[in-house]
Amino acid sequence: MSKLSSILKSDAVLPSSKEVVLNLLCTSNYIAEKYAVFFKQFEITGPQYNVLRILRGQKGNPANLSTIQERMVHKNSNAGRLIDKLLLKDLVERNTCKENRRKIEILITQKGLDLLSSIDPELDELESENLKGFTKEEMTTLSELLEKLRE
Repeated sequence: MSKLSSILKSDAVLPSSKEVVLNLLCTSNYIAEKYAVFFKQFEITGPQYNVLRILRGQKGNPANLSTIQERMVHKNSNAGRLIDKLLLKDLVERNTCKENRRKIEILITQKGLDLLSSIDPELDELESENLKGFTKEEMTTLSELLEKLRE
């Protein structure tokens, strides 16, 4: 019995395409759950972390909601709602653009930068732990295959 069969509690023989898709879904859920638990200790979610990283990448320059939404890993996330939650935690600030009063600019705060600095080494450790069974070549191949799947 394969590991997938034991997860699904089924010994049905699946077509290869279905087995691959189910393996991807199970793996995606497995990783999502691990990361949700990881980010919970910092009192944020994965999508909130993603927004903070995007803003840190702006290197002090503000971003608008559409820029953040374009760059998000979680494309279905509501960037406006995420910004509102980060505002309540003082991790970002929202300002009206002086040149165009209809434009809203979002910046990461020092508190947000400090939080990312505390998360970074622990996240690196988690990622290393998750991939410890892979060689560098296997990680490259897996990345290439996953990119090919999204084409």
